[in-house]
Amino acid sequence: MTVGSKDLRFGFDVDAIRDRYREERDKRLRPDGDDQYTELSGKFLHYNEDDPYAAPLARDPVERDVDVAIIGGGFSGLLAGARLQEVGIQDLCIVEAGGDFGGTWYWNRYPGAQCDVESYSYLPLLEETGFVPENRYSFTDEIFEYCQLIGRRFGLYDRTYFQTRARSLEWDEGLKRWRLRTSRGDDIRARFVINGLGTASRAKLPGIPGIEDFEGHSFHTSRWDYEYTGGGVNSPLTRLADKRVAIIGTGATAIQCIPRVAWAARHLHVFQRTPSTLGFRNNKETDVDWYRSQAPGWQDERRRAFADMLQGVPVADDLAETFDNRVNKNSQALRDLIAREAPKTPRETAFLVEVADHQIMNGIRQRVDDEVRDAATAEALKPWYRRMCKRPTFNDEFLACFNQDNVTLVDVSDAKGVERITPKGVVANGVEYEVDCIIYASGFEITSDFKRRMGFEIKGRGGKSLFDHWRGGLGSMKTLHGFSTRGFPNWFYIGVSQNAVGFNMTQMFDEQARHIAYVIAETQKRQGLTVEPSEAAQDAWVQEIRDTAVDATKFQMDCTPGYYNNEGNPGGGMTSGAYQGGINRFNEILSAWRSAGDLAGLEISRAE
Repeated sequence: MTVGSKDLRFGFDVDAIRDRYREERDKRLRPDGDDQYTELSGKFLHYNEDDPYAAPLARDPVERDVDVAIIGGGFSGLLAGARLQEVGIQDLCIVEAGGDFGGTWYWNRYPGAQCDVESYSYLPLLEETGFVPENRYSFTDEIFEYCQLIGRRFGLYDRTYFQTRARSLEWDEGLKRWRLRTSRGDDIRARFVINGLGTASRAKLPGIPGIEDFEGHSFHTSRWDYEYTGGGVNSPLTRLADKRVAIIGTGATAIQCIPRVAWAARHLHVFQRTPSTLGFRNNKETDVDWYRSQAPGWQDERRRAFADMLQGVPVADDLAETFDNRVNKNSQALRDLIAREAPKTPRETAFLVEVADHQIMNGIRQRVDDEVRDAATAEALKPWYRRMCKRPTFNDEFLACFNQDNVTLVDVSDAKGVERITPKGVVANGVEYEVDCIIYASGFEITSDFKRRMGFEIKGRGGKSLFDHWRGGLGSMKTLHGFSTRGFPNWFYIGVSQNAVGFNMTQMFDEQARHIAYVIAETQKRQGLTVEPSEAAQDAWVQEIRDTAVDATKFQMDCTPGYYNNEGNPGGGMTSGAYQGGINRFNEILSAWRSAGDLAGLEISRAE
């Protein structure tokens, strides 16, 4: 085949699309990159630490010894607690900042909030609990209630310190334990620690000048103020009827909450720097008969198939039919395109991948024209970038709300964002929009400094800081399989590191929890005091990461700024330093490692 960008067989001019993508990217690039966001400390700390969902809890400080301390009570911490008990470890505790379990799903209760992964794959432990999700895509209130169910089912409530934040974690060489100190003065001496704070645990604010000067009401979507708005996740926001509201952001969170605010507010101004890709949601109620007919082991099989489908691997027809099959169909369309064009070089193949991507994005942009009546508004809502430059979103209500007379889209792409906040409202493109309330739908710190996201110091053997040990972020980590690091004995990490990243995060968290529980249990069975990677094994895994790395720098450089490409500065994005062989392949590596039974690459010390 010939790589011809103006080949009319494809129905569009690839060069013209590339030029538009470059133009749209360039006008959004900012020299301050990720530093454009304000750290939630000092006068902004309340955006991260206030809890509108629970009454303050009073208790005395705790001093105790425990086998395993888990930091974080979201799905990572819940799965760690469940899997530890599965291997016989009962002496554990959880430290959680919120007033209940849930993590992301405790804090994110904004109206319309849903998971973008189907419930049957996303909600873990469904076979163990027997829980039947109401819908294919669960709303946040059901996910939060399910987290509570897991907490009850595995007896975790009596083992958890709620409304408690980790303040420091330090290895005590004399005790051979970690000293975990908290916001409540606790001194928890743990043999093992599992750090499970997740990837979306710290809200972020745009660093807009004057943000502290606003005299009206304001809050972040992760601390939704229902006292002010009225209503709930799926009920009308009755107190906004006389309010002028500004929402800053049009990412995954805003896509879901904007329609609910639009239906309720006197007027809504939506401030958008970069539009999101928008797929159809097509939510529906669970077919209970189908659900209960699944054979044992169905959830793990389904999660594996879902991960395969996202990587373009064909899945069994029966599973493909029950998935939202657009991704599978897109992958098949690409395979058909490659078969028809018969590329002979990697360059030709890459060109066809790009063509297929443009076909998908043209369809996404056409949907905007189909649903938004005002031509100028529709044009501003069209995403001009490759599909995986930003997190894909799914919603069937968002676009239509811009046909309402009480909704105004304010595109701030040319100014690279909102200019400033005043006591009365928001200034954008030289115009002041007076509002009663500002809602920041600005997401979470996904790629900011690791220490800042953790929010507490971690010091290993000899007082060495983990953040010095890993200076440079995810791309500079030194681990075995992403879970443990030399010099920090008995410490384990659940989250995005030198492991595989899956779009279905709970599949990733669950397999990590299983693996860590196995290592801790085996260490105890072998009468070990400490366990940590050998230098050689750690170096070998770092080399494996480097050898299997996929250089996506060119793709990311061409993308519009966002957290996937570290705000236009590739090298520090969400998956920087991660294993690139896919979540299923990574889990197979872990399973084979456990089956060997020799704890290869780990050093266990025993009492003298």
